[in-house]
Amino acid sequence: MSERPPAIRLRGATIGYGDVPIVRDVDLTVGSGEAVAVLGSNGSGKTTLSRGLLGLATVLDGEVQVLGAPVGRLRERGRVGYVPQRHSISGAVPATVREVAGVGRLARLGLFRRLGATDRRAVVDAVAAVGLADRLDDPVAALSGGQQRRVLVARALAAEPELLIMDEPTAGVDAASQEALADTLAAISASGTTLVVVTHESAPLAGVLTRAVVVDHGRIAYDGPLSGAAHHDEHLHHHPPERQPAGYRMDQPTVTSGPRTTADRER
Repeated sequence: MSERPPAIRLRGATIGYGDVPIVRDVDLTVGSGEAVAVLGSNGSGKTTLSRGLLGLATVLDGEVQVLGAPVGRLRERGRVGYVPQRHSISGAVPATVREVAGVGRLARLGLFRRLGATDRRAVVDAVAAVGLADRLDDPVAALSGGQQRRVLVARALAAEPELLIMDEPTAGVDAASQEALADTLAAISASGTTLVVVTHESAPLAGVLTRAVVVDHGRIAYDGPLSGAAHHDEHLHHHPPERQPAGYRMDQPTVTSGPRTTADRER
């Protein structure tokens, strides 16, 4: 049996927007099943690096492969899951947790196929994996920010991805939500899914992430055990925000459900 290709392979990769490079001449290999933190200060290039893996930024030079295929040419889109940075969920039409998570399953099926019994089971399992089985039929607008964040994770998990890329998953949620997310990611990682987490605060997920890639000035300044990244991270300088193309949405707009009291916030 042939060995599985790396989940991610970059060779001399330069990534940016339009013709403007942000990440330059990067070599990086992430093996199948690894759990990797991508660290760096604002404007360092870490977000552009992750968007390059998703086909949301332009590969200007070099090679970028994801799950053995050139980026953007992977036939089965559901093999890569993505959880965006904003921790709440967009949508003008009320939707339940089950419905939002079900959208993620469409990456496996295509837009015009209906969910069958296997797909519905995958959605239920994904919601259970993030600890919200008892909220399956609740409207997402009624959930706290931390719970909505976990619904986004469930949406990505519903496709049963081999690679899960997350952008700042612990930002804007409380300590209890961070702990719940860490438990979820530990279980996902144990199942063999490759994790790439873009973050500026790795401490909440230190029990899950084992490797760190520190990005500075668009280049990799460190690549090694997470425990060794602190020295490099402390010495990173803050840069101007990474340039985005006109009209590019950094993340999703939020659903507002009215004021919340302290008691409504997630535990």
